[in-house]
Amino acid sequence: MKTEFYAALFSFLIVAFFGIYTVPMLARLKFGQTVRADGPKRHFKKMGTPTMGGIMFIPAIAISALVFSHRSTNVLMAIFSMVAFALIGFVDDFIKIAKKRSLGLRANHKLLFQLIVSFILAFYAYSFYPGTTVLLAPGFSKGLNLGMMFIPFTVFVILGTVNSVNLTDGLDGLVSGIVVVISFFYTLISLFLGNYSLAVFGAAISGGCLGFLIYNHHPARVFMGDTGSLGLGGALAALAVLTGTQLYLILFGMIFIIETLSVILQVIFFRMTGKRIFKMSPIHHHFELVGWSEDKVVLFFWAFTIVTGILGIVLFNATGLR
Repeated sequence: MKTEFYAALFSFLIVAFFGIYTVPMLARLKFGQTVRADGPKRHFKKMGTPTMGGIMFIPAIAISALVFSHRSTNVLMAIFSMVAFALIGFVDDFIKIAKKRSLGLRANHKLLFQLIVSFILAFYAYSFYPGTTVLLAPGFSKGLNLGMMFIPFTVFVILGTVNSVNLTDGLDGLVSGIVVVISFFYTLISLFLGNYSLAVFGAAISGGCLGFLIYNHHPARVFMGDTGSLGLGGALAALAVLTGTQLYLILFGMIFIIETLSVILQVIFFRMTGKRIFKMSPIHHHFELVGWSEDKVVLFFWAFTIVTGILGIVLFNATGLR
C-alpha cells in the first residue's frame, strides 16, 4: 500500500497547490456556473461561481498514475478513458460558458462521442485486458460469462456510469466525496486482484478528489463542471471494466443508480399522471426541498456510499476467485 499512498498524496498535493492559482484564474476568465432556473432558490447564490474545476484534478490524477505505476497498457487505457470523457465535458462546459446557458453540447453529439470512447474501452477489455468475457459476480466463484453480450453490456455500463456521475454533480462536494470513497474501494479490489497499476490509479483518484474538496466543499469556491464529472465517470468506469467488476459497480456506485432512477421515474410518472413523485429530481434536490441542509444531504450520501462499498467488498471476499 506504500506506493498507493504516495500516489494519493502526490495527486492530493498537486490539486491542493495549483488550486490556489487555478480557482482565481477561472474567476478572472469569468468561467462561471449557470444555475437551473427551476432549481432550489438557495442555489441562485451560486450563480457565477467558477466551474470547469476538473482541469485541476484530471491532470493531477493522470500524472500521479504515470509517475507511481508501471505504466502498463491497462493503466494507460484507464487514463485514456478518464481524459477522453473529460475532454467531452470540457467542450460541453466551454459552450455553456461562451453562450451563457445551462446546456452545452447537443445531446446527440455528446452521446456519439461518449459511444466512441465507451466502445474503445469495451473492445480493449474484451480483446486485451482482462481479455475475457467473464465478469466477477457476487455469489459466482467462477464468474458470469457474457459471451457476445460482453461488449454491448460493457458499453451500457460505461455510458450509465459516466452520465449518472454527471447527473449526481449538483451539490457542493457531493460527487468529489463519493468518488473518494468508490475509488478507495477500487484500490482495494485492484490490490486483491494483483493489479497494482490500477490500484495506483484508484489511489490517485482518491487523492485528487480529496485535494479538490478543499475548494469544492460547502460553500464551494469552484465546481468541477462536466469536465470533472464526466472525467471521473470515465475513470470509475475504467476501473470497473479493467478489473472485470462491472457488476460490483452496482454496489459501489449504488447512489449514482438511485439518482438516475429518480430522474427516470419522475419523468415517466409526470408524463403518465401530470404529477411528480419527488419535489425535484435528481433526488438530492428532493431532500433539499423537504428541509435538509446541503451539508446534511452530502454527508448522508457519502455515508450511504461507504455502507454499500463495504457491502461490495464483503461480497467480493466472500465469493472468492477460482
